[in-house]
Amino acid sequence: MKLREALLASLLVLLVSGCASLQSSSDFQAGRNALLTGKTEVALSYFQSVAEKDPGYRYGSAYRQGILSYLGRAEYAVGQLPQAQKTLERALAANREEDLARLYLGLTLARSGEQQRGVREIENGLKGIHGFIDYVTEAHRFSFGQFWDPSGALRSSIRQELAALSGSEGRMETLIASAETIGKQMEEEIDRARNDETRERSRQNGGGEGGSQP
Repeated sequence: MKLREALLASLLVLLVSGCASLQSSSDFQAGRNALLTGKTEVALSYFQSVAEKDPGYRYGSAYRQGILSYLGRAEYAVGQLPQAQKTLERALAANREEDLARLYLGLTLARSGEQQRGVREIENGLKGIHGFIDYVTEAHRFSFGQFWDPSGALRSSIRQELAALSGSEGRMETLIASAETIGKQMEEEIDRARNDETRERSRQNGGGEGGSQP
């Protein structure tokens, strides 16, 4: 009897855990869609919910990001700069290689008046994003890497922004706006690369379903 009760309890824990994971995934996707379509208050609400229930939630495969990165970016978007700084610093403490979190930390600092440190973090974030795309397109060029920034347009924009940052005095608002655009383009690139890969796999399989590398 005790063994049976223990098994039932274990199954219940697994069921509850699985339901919670599905809910976190659903809430995250709703938040991410809202963020990409400019519904920042809606995005913030969803990301807060996911961070509270599942603070270790991560999204992506080729390019992985934690929920704190998304939460911090939503806080930045709605103008909660002090909170955004704290959240993004927590995201980077958990994973120093989250380049979008670093980019938005730099943007947050720049908008908060810490321009020197802000420019440095923006620069490092942009270099990290550029480096990731270079790596994935070379190391995985015969698989999913071929679908990342195939025209090189995103990397070209990053290089232009990096060059402009070296003489940023008096043009901070313009440079911040450009960096924000690059941040959004990188997030959109995740979807575009995944969708292009899925279509190509489907074509190769004669219209059947194929896996993808988000």
